[in-house]
Amino acid sequence: MAALPAFSLQEPEHYFLGVEKSVCGRAWKDRLDARGQARALMIAQRHALPELLARILAGRGVEPDEVETFLDPTIKRLMPDPHTLTDMERAAERLAYAVTRGESVAIFGDYDVDGATASALLAGYLRACGLDPVVHIPDRIFEGYGPNVDAIRSFAERGVKLLVTVDCGTTSHEPLAEARKLGLDVIVLDHHQADEALPPALAIVNPNRADDLSGLGHLAAVGIVFLALVALTRTLREQNFWTGSRPVPDLLSLLHLVALGTVADVVPLKGLNRAFVAKGLIALRRREHIGQTALMDAARLSGPPEPWHLGFMLGPRINAGGRIGRADLGVRLLLEEDPTEAARIAAELDRLNRERQLIEQQTLSQAEAEALAALGLEEKGAVVVTAGQGWHPGVVGLVAARLKERYGRPAFAIAMEAGGVGTGSGRSIPGVDLGSAVRRAVHEGLLVKGGGHAMAAGITLKKDALGAFRGFLEESLATSVEQARRDSALKIDGAVSAGGFNLALADMLNRAGPFGAGNPEPVLALPAHVIAYADKVGENHVRARFRSGDGKFVNAIAFRSVGQPLGNALLENRGRAVHVAGCLTIDRWQGEERVQMRVSDIALT
Repeated sequence: MAALPAFSLQEPEHYFLGVEKSVCGRAWKDRLDARGQARALMIAQRHALPELLARILAGRGVEPDEVETFLDPTIKRLMPDPHTLTDMERAAERLAYAVTRGESVAIFGDYDVDGATASALLAGYLRACGLDPVVHIPDRIFEGYGPNVDAIRSFAERGVKLLVTVDCGTTSHEPLAEARKLGLDVIVLDHHQADEALPPALAIVNPNRADDLSGLGHLAAVGIVFLALVALTRTLREQNFWTGSRPVPDLLSLLHLVALGTVADVVPLKGLNRAFVAKGLIALRRREHIGQTALMDAARLSGPPEPWHLGFMLGPRINAGGRIGRADLGVRLLLEEDPTEAARIAAELDRLNRERQLIEQQTLSQAEAEALAALGLEEKGAVVVTAGQGWHPGVVGLVAARLKERYGRPAFAIAMEAGGVGTGSGRSIPGVDLGSAVRRAVHEGLLVKGGGHAMAAGITLKKDALGAFRGFLEESLATSVEQARRDSALKIDGAVSAGGFNLALADMLNRAGPFGAGNPEPVLALPAHVIAYADKVGENHVRARFRSGDGKFVNAIAFRSVGQPLGNALLENRGRAVHVAGCLTIDRWQGEERVQMRVSDIALT
C-alpha cells in the first residue's frame, strides 16, 4: 500500500494538510491528538498491525488491551447477563408464564425499522414456543407513536392477557393505566429516554431509565428484545420447557433482525452492538431468511450486504410501509415464510419507497426555501424550524435530517394539518441534546407532546405555538449549537496516495468495522491530487477522478453535491490540484469490484 509516511506527534490545533478552511467551510484536524498518536504507536507495535489500522483503532478510543476484542467482536465475549437490566428477571418470568400456559399475547411495536425488527424477533420466538401472538404496528398518521387507548381496548376484547410494547411505552402513562384497568399485564421493552415517573407496568426494561445501572443504554430496542429472549430461554430451560419435540430456538440465527434494527436506528456501534451487526451480516450473507432475502432482491443489492446497505437500502424500504403505506408491511415481510408472498410484499415496499422519495424531495424543496428565508444568506441562527401545510407526516423526519446536513444545525420539519395541529420530527448534530430540549418544551406547555433522544425527537404542537417553540429552541440551544459548530472540524484518520487506494486497503480498513454511528468510517485524505475529471451524474451527484503526482488515479463520487459548495468546487476546478477527503467504498458492477472514494470535502491548494 502506497501510504504516506507517519505523521509526527502534533498539537491538537494542528490543521491536517494545513487545511484551516475547506470548500465546505470546515477545518481539517487529525483525529488523533498527541496522546492518541502515542496510543496508535503502541497498538501497532504490540499487535504487529499496519500503522494506518492502528491509527484508526486509536481514533475510536480502543486501548491496546482491547484490540483483540475490537477486531473480533463476538456475542459470547460481549454478552452481559440480561438480569443486569432493571426488571428483566420479572419480564422473563412473566413471559415464561405466558408461554407455558399458552396465553394470548399482544406485541405493540413502533412503526420504524427498530420497532419492526424488534416485533418480528419477539413474535418469531413466541411462535417457536407454540404461541400465536397478535402483532400491532400503529398507523403513523391516525394512531401516532406508542400505545393508545383504543388499541389497548381492542386487545382486551380479543382476550389478550399479556401486552408487550417494543421500542415504545416508556412514557405511555394513560394507555398503560387503561391496560391495568382492563386486567392486562404489561411488559415494556424499550430504549428511549425515560422521565423520572414511569407508567404503570409489570416490568419496564429500559437501560435508559434512571434506576438502571446496566450501562447498556446504547442498545437499540431490538437489542433489548434479544437480551429478553436470552433471559426467557434460560427461564424456560429451568422450567424444563424445552423437549425433543420443541427444541430451543437458535438465537444466533436471529441476529439478521438485530443487525438491521441496530444499524437503521443509528445507535452507537460499540460493544455488543458491534457484535450484533458483525454476526448479523454473516447471517444475512447466507440468504437463509426468506423475508430479508426478498427485500435484498427487491433493493437490487449486489454483493455481500454491508452496514450501509442496511441503513440506506433495506431500512428505508421497511420504513416506507410505516411512512406512507401500511404500517405492518415490514413486520409481515420479516415474519413471512412463503417466498412468493415475501417477494410480493418486498416489491410493494420497494414501490412505496420510490413514492416516498418523490414526496420527500418535493417537501424538502419547500422546506429549504423556508429555511433559507428564515436564516438569511448569512445563515444566522441556532436551529432550523420549518413547517408546511399539506406536508406528509411520514417524511418530515427525513426532511429534518436533510436540513440538518445542509445547514449544520439542529433542524425540525413539521407537517401542519387543517385543524391547526402539527406533527414534526427533529434531528440534531453531535453535542446538542435535542430530546432533553423537547421534553423541557413539553414541560413549559409549548408542545402538546414530544420526546426522543439526543440526536432525534418527535413533537406535536399547535400552529399558534410555532413561533414560541422556535424562540425557545433558539434561546435554549444557542450556546451548545455554537460550541458544536465550532468543534465540527472534519476528523481525518490518515493520508494515502492514489496508488495505495486499492482492494488491499479496503480489506485492511474493514478489519476495524462494522462502521456506523459511534464507529465512523475511516476518513482518508489524498494530498495534492489533480481533479482529472468531474461531471454531473444522475440528478444531483458529481462523479470525479483524481490523479496523484506519479500518474495513478482514484475514481470518486460526491453524492447530493450538485448546487452545493462541494459539487461546485469539483466542477469549477478541473485540472487543479486539491486536497481530497473521503471514505473508501467498493463499487460492484457486473461481478467486478473496484474501489472508489466517497468524497466528503476538498480543499484548494
